[in-house]
Amino acid sequence: MSELLGVAVLGAGHMGADHVRRLDRVVSGARVAAVADPDTGRAEKAVAGIDGVSVHADAAAALDAPGVAAVLVASPGPAHEEALLAAFARGLPVLCEKPLTPESAGALRVMEAEVRLGRRLAQVGFMRRYDAEYRHLKSLLDSGRLGRPLMLHCTHRNVSSPPGFTSAMLVNSSVSHEIDAARWLLGQELTAVTVARPRSSATAPEGLIDPQFILFETAGGALVDVEVFVNCGFGYQVACEAVCESGSARIGDERSMAVTAAGGRREEVAQDYLVRFADAYDREVQAWVDATRAGRVTGPGVWDGYAAAAVAEAGVLALESGGRIAVELVPRPALYS
Repeated sequence: MSELLGVAVLGAGHMGADHVRRLDRVVSGARVAAVADPDTGRAEKAVAGIDGVSVHADAAAALDAPGVAAVLVASPGPAHEEALLAAFARGLPVLCEKPLTPESAGALRVMEAEVRLGRRLAQVGFMRRYDAEYRHLKSLLDSGRLGRPLMLHCTHRNVSSPPGFTSAMLVNSSVSHEIDAARWLLGQELTAVTVARPRSSATAPEGLIDPQFILFETAGGALVDVEVFVNCGFGYQVACEAVCESGSARIGDERSMAVTAAGGRREEVAQDYLVRFADAYDREVQAWVDATRAGRVTGPGVWDGYAAAAVAEAGVLALESGGRIAVELVPRPALYS
């Protein structure tokens, strides 16, 4: 394919607007052909200064817009299933931001639809697989130089949670990235979840259980723990340490700019995931565009989105019950083997 890949971006909020910018200014081989958002004013703002883009209130209208050959879904999670099925019906390749769908039942319906097509069309936006540090850690673990992985220790902290953020969302929204990263790094499915609840921070909104400590068991006998703290107040921090039979490796402690002034020294801490993982998002979207232009689908797919949703659901049940909850997955279709 020599011409630019025309992409319809569904959703013009924080994530969608950033993807519009990325497709227009950073990624090669693609252009923004259409944008859909119920708030058309927000969509118009996102595409200001970009020529040849049509703006729509309805997602289906954007998919049918002239020049659209692929779809990037950045709308809220509840809208993903309908958008994915509409894209499949049109044979359009899709990059869908996480979650694939908010519930595993919806993810199953999407998976069944893709299996009926007999070919993969969707990639799920688990962008940590494209982060340089995570890729380095994955390569090290796969090499076997440190022996078998025994444990992953993970940290996930946000400055503050947005309005309406619930205790369950710490598991099924924030920790969904750790769920996928652990499955990918270890090459194992997660089989059970336990959630411990320390006393909530005074910085947490009323009624929010924050922080939480989540323990995952894996099919290969490894353990994964995640400290998730979405109102830490000081920065966006993501770290992961792999403890193996013959050594350990830790990522997430990258040095940022240090400023010395007025008799003091301070080190900047990222305040937003779009800052911390900017390069990963760029790599992810570029890889998706390159694969799509070549007629291929790579990266995390619908099975990964379904598995993450099923594990997150078990995690929410563990949070609510205070017990250990087993993860139940359907047999993996041959399309995803």
